[in-house]
Amino acid sequence: MTWLIRLSLGAGLALAGLAAPAAWADDDPNLDQTIDQTLAVVRGDRVLTTGHVDLGPKFVDGVWTFLIHDDLARADAASASVWRYPDQTVLHVLDQARLTVPDDPAYAFVGAAPGSSVWVVPQTQNPAVVWLGWNTQDPEVMRAIDRGVTLSLTGLVGPGTVTTYLQSGSFGEPQLLWDSRVDQPQPIWVDVNTHTHANWVFTAPGVYLIQLEAAADLVDGTTVSDRQVIRFVVGSDQDPAAALAATWNGAAATPDPTPEATAANPIGPAPPPAGSPLRPILIGAIALVAGALAVGLVMVVGRGQRARRLAFARTGAEPSVDQRPTDGAAAGSAGGPQDATPDGPGEAPDSSDSGAVDGAAGRPRGAAPDGSGQGSEGSDEADRPNAGGVR
Repeated sequence: MTWLIRLSLGAGLALAGLAAPAAWADDDPNLDQTIDQTLAVVRGDRVLTTGHVDLGPKFVDGVWTFLIHDDLARADAASASVWRYPDQTVLHVLDQARLTVPDDPAYAFVGAAPGSSVWVVPQTQNPAVVWLGWNTQDPEVMRAIDRGVTLSLTGLVGPGTVTTYLQSGSFGEPQLLWDSRVDQPQPIWVDVNTHTHANWVFTAPGVYLIQLEAAADLVDGTTVSDRQVIRFVVGSDQDPAAALAATWNGAAATPDPTPEATAANPIGPAPPPAGSPLRPILIGAIALVAGALAVGLVMVVGRGQRARRLAFARTGAEPSVDQRPTDGAAAGSAGGPQDATPDGPGEAPDSSDSGAVDGAAGRPRGAAPDGSGQGSEGSDEADRPNAGGVR
């Protein structure tokens, strides 16, 4: 099994697999899955310490809602996988996730000194640790969204630094997706019919509240979004009840305001004067870039449509305009605690045909603790950092 970590007996454990916008991943059969549209959305407190878990959108009574997919059936065929509300679910990262930060500048971004311990939820599954990813594979969501979903980190409260990254293969450079020290929203693009896992690194034990937002343009021309707080408790000796009881008191990140252009303060460089020999060169360059963007857009739309067709080919269903849901907001409530979920064998395969992590740096997909695994399955889009299609 590959994890996102390189083991070095002489130097200790070397942490590998921090990924940022975009990366193609090799085929990982553990990422093959098909989400049943009939999966129940359940209420009630739940603590998850092991097993397969995805974040993702679903329409609940016609309302776009960001939920947690608790894949119980992967661990026990006699159980049924369900969707859970984030405010009633705690992801407990046990001490089996502890690793030593390597003396390698490539991993300086984790925010911990070489030789110190961090807790890592790995990109490739470790059966002793909860396995957290995200998907855009709910059938109703796939029919409704136009190409994909923007998943953004908008805030975080906790005792340490949290970073989320991808890494492709044994020698791929870590690609950083989210960093809790950044006070601006950090969006990534996730294509339709995508299933991705990444590395989540926590530098200190305790309760973490991570605010994430899932937004999408729908094929009917409307826009939907839902922002939820995902609850983590890090460390085997930490009480999950504290995470359930915690309230969000952090401010959501907001984008930097864009300065307005004025005659005295124009945005960007002034154009070359009329008659300048640079003017035709500039016009030609603009035309070239516009042409390249047009070609890229055609490729992106084609990939999104192909991924959707392949997904529905598995079930024999065709996307229907009449079935498109409408816009809405999130839902959630409270309940009473339950047990953690064990890990287990995989779910039914899905049929997406291309990688899901995309962005300015390229399109490799995920890695695993030893640096050779992977973490994404689906299709992807350009322009945005992409962790399952990060934009």
